[in-house]
Amino acid sequence: MSDDDTTAVPVFSHEKIETSNFLMIVLILLVIAVGGMVEIVPLFFQKSTTEPIAGVKPYTAVQLAGRDIYLREGCYNCHSQMIRPFRAETLRYGHYSVAGEFVYDRPFQWGSKRTGPDLHRVGGKYSDEWHRIHLTNPRDVVPESNMPAYPWLAKNLVDAQDMAPRMKALRRVGVPYTEAEIAHAAADVQGKTEMDALVAYLQGMGLALK
Repeated sequence: MSDDDTTAVPVFSHEKIETSNFLMIVLILLVIAVGGMVEIVPLFFQKSTTEPIAGVKPYTAVQLAGRDIYLREGCYNCHSQMIRPFRAETLRYGHYSVAGEFVYDRPFQWGSKRTGPDLHRVGGKYSDEWHRIHLTNPRDVVPESNMPAYPWLAKNLVDAQDMAPRMKALRRVGVPYTEAEIAHAAADVQGKTEMDALVAYLQGMGLALK
């Protein structure tokens, strides 16, 4: 048999792929990238994920300040804001979360960590005074709570001058704040404590589908 009859080994044969770490890694990354694009890209064009549901509005200046405090204090480390569509969760927390509720959240606070309960439907569940007591000393209202206290929030004032730039930045990424809302932001939070702002944020959570 002549040399011309030798069968050529395919460039991407199983043997070649399985014996080349570099080639294996490249192909795995390529498959993940293509699969991710197929799953994720269509979501950017679906109304259910890009448009707010009825009743969802951008955060007020006070609520936005409260949300920043929520992030600063690391509340998301123990509390999720996403109710899964399972009976055990909807019975405890209420209607499951939908994407249209979070179109103005930058970044959204979904997650799975639940040292404390999910907070997505906490708005209106308790009075403002309950939240103030809970934040000052959680065990006064929930004796078994292991949440730390945040008494300094009642003493610190919200930085009023920081609100207009924050709202302008959010408007650049799609939150429909008006010029009037931005201009009045500093006055809206003037004299408000960080406790006031955080309570306002908590009381606004998940009301649209409640």
